[in-house]
Amino acid sequence: MASTRLLCSFTAKVAGLTQTLARTGCRVGCRRHVCSSPSRQQSCMSAWVVDQYGSNGVLRYTEEATLPTVTSPSEVMIEVLAASLNPLDIAMRAGYGAKLLKLRRDPASVINSDSEFPLILGRDMSGVVVDCGSEVTQFVPGDEVWAAVPPWKQGSLAQYVTLTEFEVSHKPESVSHTEAASIPYVASTALSALVCAGGLCRDSASNKRILIIGGSGGVGTFSIQLLKAWGAHVTVTCSHNAEGLVRGLGADEVVDYTEGDFAEQLETMEKFDVILDNIGGDTEEWAMGLLKPWSGAKYTTLVTPLLLNTDSMGLLDGAVNAGVTLCTKALQEFISNGVFYRWGFYSPDGPSLDQVAKLVDAGKILPVVEAQFPFTQVPQAFQKLEHGHARGKTVVQVVEKDDRLEEGTSKQY
Repeated sequence: MASTRLLCSFTAKVAGLTQTLARTGCRVGCRRHVCSSPSRQQSCMSAWVVDQYGSNGVLRYTEEATLPTVTSPSEVMIEVLAASLNPLDIAMRAGYGAKLLKLRRDPASVINSDSEFPLILGRDMSGVVVDCGSEVTQFVPGDEVWAAVPPWKQGSLAQYVTLTEFEVSHKPESVSHTEAASIPYVASTALSALVCAGGLCRDSASNKRILIIGGSGGVGTFSIQLLKAWGAHVTVTCSHNAEGLVRGLGADEVVDYTEGDFAEQLETMEKFDVILDNIGGDTEEWAMGLLKPWSGAKYTTLVTPLLLNTDSMGLLDGAVNAGVTLCTKALQEFISNGVFYRWGFYSPDGPSLDQVAKLVDAGKILPVVEAQFPFTQVPQAFQKLEHGHARGKTVVQVVEKDDRLEEGTSKQY
C-alpha cells in the first residue's frame, strides 16, 4: 500500500508539473471576468456545520461560520455555487475517520485535546475564484473552477472554500455548475482506484474486461463512462431498475444482483482483468475467483477498514491492524491465484480533474444528477442520500437563482 500511494503521489506531481508547463504561457497575465474578493470587513459566512458527531439532527445552519482566507502563496479562495453529497459525508457526519482526520488537520492534536468542531462537510464543489495567493499561476479571480475538497479540510457546504491551486481545476465549459459539482469526488476516487491501484490508463485499458460491483452510484456511473472512453469492456452489477441507466452510460453487460444467485451468473462469464468493488462486505469471498489467474489481474476495493480501525483501536494500533490485514490478504490471494488485492482511496488532485474536464467537454463523460436541493434544504439532501440505492448524485445549489447554475448541455437522470 505504501508503495502504491508513493507512486500515486509521484504521478500527481509529474502531472501537475506537466500541466503547469503546458498552461503557464496562456494563463499568466490573462485576467477575465475579474471579480473582487469578499469585503475585508467580512469575517463570517453562511454554512452548514456540525458541532458533534451523530445523525441528521446534528446539522446546523449558521451565518457566522469563519470566513476562510488566503493564508498561503499557493492558495485560492473560491465562491461555492454548487456542491454535492457523497456517502462519505454521511459517514463523516457520524464520526468516521475522526481520529486520523483530526491528526491530519492538526498534528499537535496528539498532545492536546482541542476540539475539531465546528466542522463543515461536503467534498464536491463548483464555483468561481475570488482571490489568489501571490504564487498562484494557474488561476485568476473570475475563473470558473471545480474541485474535490480533501476530507481534512473544511468542506463545500458553505459560501466559500480555500484550497491550494494544485487541488483545483478549471471547470468544463460544456456543463453548468450544478452538473459540474456532481463529478470531482467520484472522479478522484475512481481514478485512484482504477489507475493507482488497478493499473489501468487510457493506453492499457483497451479490450480489458472490467467488473464494477455496485455500478449505479456516483463512483460506478463515472467509472463506466471513463472505462468506455478508454475502450474497455465493462460489466456492472446493479438492481433491475438501474439497468437502463448503466446501459445508457455504456455498460456492455449488466447483472441484476436481486435476481437469484447473481454470483453464479458472473461465474459463467469470461474472467475479468480488473474488479472495482464499491460494496465490500462478503463480496471478496466470492468475487476474487472471477479474476483471471496468474495474469496480473487486480481486485480493488473502496471499502477498507483503515479509518474504522483507527477510530475504534486508536491511531497506532488501528493503522498496524489495517496494514497487517492488507498484507495478509494480498499475500494469500497472490500465492493461491496469482491475483493482486489492493485498496483504493479518495485522492483529490487538480491536474487529474484537468484530464476529466477534457473528457466532459468532448462528450465522453456526462454528469449524472439524480436530485437537486437548495442550500436551505441540506438536511433533506442528506436524508435523500441516506435512503440508498443512488442513481447518480445529489446536488446542493449553494447560491440560488443564479443563471450560472443551469447553463450547460449535459443530461440529468
